[in-house]
Amino acid sequence: MVVMTGTGRITERRRVNTTIPELVTALETVRRPKKLTFEEGPLADWLTRNLTGHVDEIVVCEPRRNRLIAKESDKDDSLDAERLAELFRGGYLKAVHQSQTLERSLLKQHVSFYHDRVRDRVRLGNQVLALLRRHGVFVSALALADEDRRASLIERLPDSPLLSRDVRRLFDTYEFLLTQEDEIRQDLIRAARDQDVVRRFVALPGIGWIRAVTFFVYIDTPQRFRSKTALWRYCGIGLERRHSGNGPTRVKLAKRGHRRLKDVLIGAAKSAIASNDNPFADKHTHWRDEEGLAPQTSRRNVARALAATLWSLWKSGREYDPRQVCRHGPGQPMSST
Repeated sequence: MVVMTGTGRITERRRVNTTIPELVTALETVRRPKKLTFEEGPLADWLTRNLTGHVDEIVVCEPRRNRLIAKESDKDDSLDAERLAELFRGGYLKAVHQSQTLERSLLKQHVSFYHDRVRDRVRLGNQVLALLRRHGVFVSALALADEDRRASLIERLPDSPLLSRDVRRLFDTYEFLLTQEDEIRQDLIRAARDQDVVRRFVALPGIGWIRAVTFFVYIDTPQRFRSKTALWRYCGIGLERRHSGNGPTRVKLAKRGHRRLKDVLIGAAKSAIASNDNPFADKHTHWRDEEGLAPQTSRRNVARALAATLWSLWKSGREYDPRQVCRHGPGQPMSST
């Protein structure tokens, strides 16, 4: 820990164990007004909840923006703390939003837990399919979910007890992950039904309970964003503009964004377009057929329109009304690829 004054003078350096009592004791020795900053990480949420109230302001900052810490000269914990204090004093830190309640934090963890289990199951399924292909057995991932079909697949493999045992072990693990994924999904849906905002979200086409609660916990509060453009960028479906001198203005997709939210919104757009009988599918048809946009760009525009509608319903407290979704709003079309 480094204590720095408003003029940039370091008054104290110390090592503190990562326990709340010791951290609070260390903070109490610092004169007010006092502001605390540390980088986003696995402990950030826990530290924020427990240290709020012991300082005047807490800023959990974005590590990717603090490249100075990693690149300048030597590196150790003491130097990192000093450079972080310097960045904080200069106003160069980008704050990372933190959940304000333990209940919301736990729900967010459960959502992440579910998506992690889905990812693990899909990864293992791809490993099994690759192993089967090595022996000339070509099937889709749907075959792995059927116990009878899994048994028949083993019979199509070369007659090797070693290979059969290995494949059975993989099938057993896949079945376990499949069962656990279903149990976690049911728990998550029950938790989602308790949230009024989520119940309003699921009225939108393409938005089911899992997508609705995922958007809910990762956005956390609609007041985080000053505009829908900022929301789109955070979700990974926004645009970045680059211009220098007299050169042309280039518009491209933002490279950074929340990958899980992007998957949720693009998936919701695909579902809404496939269901056809809704205003978002009409938007897609308009942008694709009348304005000549590529199907991928039109689909991304639908994802932006869905995100803007969710954000608007959350801020206003209104129920979803498809009559309020006009052809060009919310979320005007963007023609960038």
